Amino acid sequence: MVGLVLVAHSQRLLDGLAAMVVQAAPGIVVSTAGGAEGGSLGTSAPAVEASLRAVLAADGGDGVLCLLDLGSAAMALEIALEALAPEDRARVALTEAPLVEGAILAAVEAASGAPLALVRARAEEACREPKLPADLL
Repeated sequence: MVGLVLVAHSQRLLDGLAAMVVQAAPGIVVSTAGGAEGGSLGTSAPAVEASLRAVLAADGGDGVLCLLDLGSAAMALEIALEALAPEDRARVALTEAPLVEGAILAAVEAASGAPLALVRARAEEACREPKLPADLL
């Protein structure tokens, strides 16, 4: 099953999101990397690397989808990816899908046994789905 790595500047944010993901898609492998050392806001490349390695070890070869909160988290993810072996890096997909909506959609799709490309595509549908009725906008 495809696993998820969630990266954000706040571990507290990720703890709540991971709980939602697991409730929406029991059995999904999800790891989080949030905050900087000492619990402050930020991201940590070593924490992202550890999350990637944990999910790669548990995904059964199906791959890992990474979702990020803010653009600067991409730098930590880039550093973490460079530390992986090429064959592991090849099993990791990135997306610009919104963190919350994308994670839930991806988790449900992954729980169905879908391949990584389909899990990523489903997460990215969150970018196109309206959140509010048109008459409220």
